[in-house]
Amino acid sequence: MNSLWRFLALLLGAFVFLFPFYYMLVGSLQAEPDPGVQGAFPSPGNLTGRNYAEIDAAINLGRSLLNSGIFTGGVILGTLVFGVFAGYALARLQFRGRGAVFGLMLLVQVVPFQLLTIPLYVVIVRSYGLADSYFGMIAPFTINSTAVFVFRQYFLQLPQELFDAARIDGAGELNILWRVALPLVKPALLTGVLITFIGPWNEFLWPFLITKQQDLQPLAVSLSNYLTTVSARAANPIGAVLAGACVLAAPAVGLFTVFQRRFISQGIESGIEG
Repeated sequence: MNSLWRFLALLLGAFVFLFPFYYMLVGSLQAEPDPGVQGAFPSPGNLTGRNYAEIDAAINLGRSLLNSGIFTGGVILGTLVFGVFAGYALARLQFRGRGAVFGLMLLVQVVPFQLLTIPLYVVIVRSYGLADSYFGMIAPFTINSTAVFVFRQYFLQLPQELFDAARIDGAGELNILWRVALPLVKPALLTGVLITFIGPWNEFLWPFLITKQQDLQPLAVSLSNYLTTVSARAANPIGAVLAGACVLAAPAVGLFTVFQRRFISQGIESGIEG
């Protein structure tokens, strides 16, 4: 009996969590807006893909998705590379000032990015001349202090004996990182990908400042322009807004769905013989 009640409680929780996504999807497919309760269960005759076609005609979804992929992929690559190196150094290397560096890294996390927008804009656009370029959009996000913290904590969990044995065998630090540490922290890599993906994928302020060229703007910027200037003239403004939200949310939901089964603890002690 307890199992039945637990199942019903979980089912109810899942319904409450998923219903906004369902309503967003159904609303994006409606030809005529229906904000009432019955709008959650529309008649088949009121379903259409016209809202998505209007968005594609206004902003070129394919090009915007490609721009978002380049921008987000560059940020993820930089975050993983620099995050892994910095996290490994803070966790496993002994050097003077390591604690101070870690403290400064934590301090950076309390500084809102909006406070740095104007100085970064001056440096990127005026000093380096990187306006209207992918690299200008990517550069400020390549180092993520949250990802560094996550990698550091995972590297700290690895048994010291693994590193000692590798050093006795003559392995260098880069070889130890590549062959010993990284294979044991795959959940950290997936976590780094997800926490990094969500930020740049939804970012619209910084790319908008860097470029006004529509053929370089990521999806979030293009949708923001569309929702503020064009969607009001659409046949179904509410459906257009919900369609834009679905397009922006779909990759993040898909990425989490693919990777969520991989977020499991690794048997890191298995590398040590008993």
